[in-house]
Amino acid sequence: MHEPVDDPTQQPSSGPLRIGAVSYLNTKPLVYGLSELLPAAELSFDYPSCLADSLATGDLDIALVPSIELASHPEWSIISDACIGSLGPVLSVKLMFRVPPPDVRELALDEGSRTSSVLAQILLSELFGVRPQLTRLPLGREPDESAADAVLVIGDRAIRSRQHEFVEEWDLGDRWCRWAELPFVFAMWVARPGVATEAVGAALAAARDRGCQNLGTIARDQAAAMQLPLQLVEDYLYRNLYFQMGPLQRQGLEFYYQQAAKLGLIHTVPRVTVDDCHLEH
Repeated sequence: MHEPVDDPTQQPSSGPLRIGAVSYLNTKPLVYGLSELLPAAELSFDYPSCLADSLATGDLDIALVPSIELASHPEWSIISDACIGSLGPVLSVKLMFRVPPPDVRELALDEGSRTSSVLAQILLSELFGVRPQLTRLPLGREPDESAADAVLVIGDRAIRSRQHEFVEEWDLGDRWCRWAELPFVFAMWVARPGVATEAVGAALAAARDRGCQNLGTIARDQAAAMQLPLQLVEDYLYRNLYFQMGPLQRQGLEFYYQQAAKLGLIHTVPRVTVDDCHLEH
């Protein structure tokens, strides 16, 4: 049994450590019991893109951020092998088409997404040679409210989405894994410079372990809270998500960065190293 970490989050000069987590269903297993493991920390929840912005401005010390953010912030450190990833279909990242993929000229990107926004552009370019004009799908708007040829949606909004007038739908986890023949990592725990992270990294891994041991309980609670079918939530947590960053996940992430750089979507290809954690946890 994991014991609470002995006050590693108390920062004498600046108060308790501020940790930001994603507000979507896919993060529930990563923060299961985290408040007990890190009782001195301040835990808050937001959209992935907002968490990255808050970490960049110093409003957070540690956050679960879109994996693409490491390319813009090489000063950040990955502090745990706990992550949000997939080995195939992920269900909560969808690219929905009004026209056949080769005919896409305008792509609307979920405003809460950054990693998946780049992923969608990589796959459209590599599979069909398509480089569409980009527009935004604001938070709180439904896919069918955008007139774009293709619309990217992520998180709980993607789980709830229906095809409506769309002619085709891609699960981007599935498309990536079949094309790259590697897993994908959508988000990971990172810290800004100067933050003491060794004990926190261990606690994040411990919370992930607790969550994975209690997926049934999480599924029942979230199915009721979100008014979703229990079978759908169970399948999502048990089958669509993978919560540990091992060697293949790091290889997939490095390949993703290389592809993004090739298209000019990022300017730096970061090295994927995990500080202060045991990779074979």
